[in-house]
Amino acid sequence: MADILTPALGESVTEATIAKWTKKVGDAVKKDELLVELETDKVSLEVVAPADGVLGVINAAEGDTVVPGAVLGSVTEGGAAAAAPAAAAPAKAAKAETKAAPAEAAAIDITVPVMGESVAEGSMGKWLKKSGDAVKKDELLVEIETDKVAVEVSAPADGVLTIAADEGATVTPGQKIGSVSGSGAAASAPTAAAPAPAAAPANTGSAQVSGGKNDTLSPAVQRVVAENNLDPKAIAATGPKGNITKADAIAAIGAAAPAPAPAVSAPSAPRAVGPREERVKMTRLRQTIARRLKESQNTAAQLTTFNEVDMTNVMALRTQYKDVFEKRHGVKLGFMSFFTKAVVAALHEIPAVNAEIDGTDIIYKNHYDIGVAVGTEKGLVVPVLRDADTLSLAGIEKGIGALGKAARDGALTMDQMQGGTFTITNGGTYGSLMSTPILNAPQSGILGMHNIVQRPMAINGEVKIRPMMYLALSYDHRIVDGKEAVTFLVRIKELLEDPQRALLDL
Repeated sequence: MADILTPALGESVTEATIAKWTKKVGDAVKKDELLVELETDKVSLEVVAPADGVLGVINAAEGDTVVPGAVLGSVTEGGAAAAAPAAAAPAKAAKAETKAAPAEAAAIDITVPVMGESVAEGSMGKWLKKSGDAVKKDELLVEIETDKVAVEVSAPADGVLTIAADEGATVTPGQKIGSVSGSGAAASAPTAAAPAPAAAPANTGSAQVSGGKNDTLSPAVQRVVAENNLDPKAIAATGPKGNITKADAIAAIGAAAPAPAPAVSAPSAPRAVGPREERVKMTRLRQTIARRLKESQNTAAQLTTFNEVDMTNVMALRTQYKDVFEKRHGVKLGFMSFFTKAVVAALHEIPAVNAEIDGTDIIYKNHYDIGVAVGTEKGLVVPVLRDADTLSLAGIEKGIGALGKAARDGALTMDQMQGGTFTITNGGTYGSLMSTPILNAPQSGILGMHNIVQRPMAINGEVKIRPMMYLALSYDHRIVDGKEAVTFLVRIKELLEDPQRALLDL
């Protein structure tokens, strides 16, 4: 018998989650054949069969958390010899199985998956099924909300659900929150025998979509559908396996919007008066935003310096090339790519703004991972554009676009939200004229972009109307001096007002 062991997971990675078994107990396997896929907070790993034989035991089910060296299962060596008893067994055990199967059917635990580095707990969302309901393998059962992302938990196998953790409960990685008992056959029998309850229409969170499949909506999608009275059948699904994503539901709001009521309808009925106050528990994401922003204010010596930039040349360049740019690269040319390029160039010159304080040490970063603040329905998140110094304008636009979409869909991974060296936030998209952004700790600088406004400016002794934007740099005065901060902001201003300088590396 050969054990199947969890391999070394890499530096600083101490645990992994069983993502998928490709074989079942009793299946014949070949040496080096893929058996199981593991997921860590950084990479996915494949575990292969240690020898020819039959998969005899599975010790860790899909969704379980394992550590390096843990025995995942075993292979009984000698494929032909081991397979023969397995084939002969049904004839003898058929009668016993019909009586003993319900009692012997092993329950597979549903556990909290690893939720990423530094995430120690989460809150249970609403279960999409009740205890005793039949579930299918990979069917979405519940979302666990952490202070950074929402983690979906699916059924590890076909069977009957038993819930062990209620909605709102605080759970930790590896904790059992339920179980699925019975084989696929045992689970499907009650489903087939009870058509009457299934036929009753109820708002259970399931929707018949255009693909003809009965898909379970995630809690985020359910919220959008319920709040906007949407018909899930009419929503075009673009998610994996034909699922409706949150973005699909939001896109359907405009299409489903009712026609405006005529003015004469005003006196028809009095408006319903709701409660004067409503107490709602903060989400974990909102709690984390509040805590981190206050910690940032309490820790760093924050100061903000301002400047203004004439956007005439950038806007002219964008207007001149936006059509050919989009045709060539398949993405629109926006302002964020110009600002990101200018920020990276300024960080090269003023490395203190790209550094952080660790105790009595200063850590200078020789990489340029730019955080881009994105407003979502649940709150502000800051996904990170990696190695922005190596990207072209098109690469930056594509990267920011993908991160923004993932943020709005609630599909950001932990890795996408960690490790930034500097942050850009654009309040101008909401019409902000000026603000003092708060540092995204432990970073020492954040750039605030604002609304572009036509203002009269003195140009060579003449008053001309120019598109102007205020820029704000908040910085940690413990590590960045005032001269460095002002120089950094002036450098960005120069590169944006004369974008050819960036192309010529001047």
